[in-house]
Amino acid sequence: MTTTGSVGAAGDDRTAGPLPDPPDRPGPLGAPDPLAEPVVPVRRSWTAALSLANWAVWVGWYGPLQILLPSQAEDFAPGTGMSKETLLAWVTGVGAVVSLVATPLFGALSDRTTARWGRRTPWIVAGGAGGAVSLMLLGAAGGPLTMAVGWCAVQLTLNAVWATVTAAVPDRVPRLQRGAVGGWLGAAQILGVVGGTGLATLAGGTVAGYAACAAFSLAGVLPYALGHRDIRLPREARPPWSWRTFAAGFWLSPRRYPDFGWAWLTRFLVNLSNSIGVLYLLYYLRDRVHHPDPEQGVLILTAVNAVMLLATVVIAGVWSDRVGRRKPFVVWSGLVMAVAAGLIAAWPTWTGTIIAAALLGLGFGVFASVDFALMTDVLPRALDRGKDLGVINVANALPQVAAPALAAPIVTYLGGYRVLYLVSALIGLAGAVLVGRIRGVE
Repeated sequence: MTTTGSVGAAGDDRTAGPLPDPPDRPGPLGAPDPLAEPVVPVRRSWTAALSLANWAVWVGWYGPLQILLPSQAEDFAPGTGMSKETLLAWVTGVGAVVSLVATPLFGALSDRTTARWGRRTPWIVAGGAGGAVSLMLLGAAGGPLTMAVGWCAVQLTLNAVWATVTAAVPDRVPRLQRGAVGGWLGAAQILGVVGGTGLATLAGGTVAGYAACAAFSLAGVLPYALGHRDIRLPREARPPWSWRTFAAGFWLSPRRYPDFGWAWLTRFLVNLSNSIGVLYLLYYLRDRVHHPDPEQGVLILTAVNAVMLLATVVIAGVWSDRVGRRKPFVVWSGLVMAVAAGLIAAWPTWTGTIIAAALLGLGFGVFASVDFALMTDVLPRALDRGKDLGVINVANALPQVAAPALAAPIVTYLGGYRVLYLVSALIGLAGAVLVGRIRGVE
């Protein structure tokens, strides 16, 4: 990625001013080509609306993951012959398998969508509505099976929103504004974690918690869908359809696209490290730290993490835009997160956990914005932005499958929570080091 003397303006003046939204369809009179590299900076209102939609997705995911699903697993486990940890691992693991398929699938479908509303907006609306319905059904679950089915439905629908929200960035945002936009999307992500945890904790019960998350997930996508025009793909630009070529397109050879392959692997490792730590956080506070109110403890740790993340996520993205570099930010953020996981392993106290949560927020704030910008810089083809970002986003979902498979036996048979967080630290460290193998981005 090349640097430019005008990068500093991209982080300040380019996000303000009376810049019109692009027209809703391409044409010969200056309308944007949906397959061209964007050059017109996006407005703050567009970034705010897209970030709110992203916030809605993460509320819908993390209210259940942090509080509601563990509570249901604890209620349902006695009749299954499984521990609460094992039941939770199975449910979240099956849901993550659905996510693995849904993210690239909806990205690819949106790439080929020629609807009047544009390529991405129809899927954002449908996914938001479907997510709200799925969360309500999950709240009514009466046992492990309906709990698993409900969580799979949540993963399916909300991944449609997430896949298309992220694809809108390379569609509309110039390269040297993507760090800043990625920062705001990262801020929305952690606000979703906090908001989802808060709604689930304070709503007054499992059913009410799911209802609150459902309402927010639907309401959050509406400002973007109603207030901003999407870029349309003309029918003549859509490639001929065949199931064989559609399915084959999901494989991107790491040998042919090495930067894409290394970017995918590093994101997978850092997210696997984070997923291992988050999955059993409620149980860690209860069983290892012996916190008197572990649910409230999770909320406090999430808030500490969020404050540190919000202090760095936008600043890091803008700073990365200014200097025209991505890799050093991603490397150092991964190192900080690995140190935080190691601290939890070495100092299993409430004080040590708070300090680790602060370090995790510091590191993940930088990672969330700059790594996202780096991902958009290694996409192979403009026509397949949604699908290719969906493949990269599998590196966010696959850890949800791998983390339970690794964590459950470690906690049960191989040394408990101390070994679990040491493994998390080592995995995160590997992800940070391997970022250096990406050659096409500085």
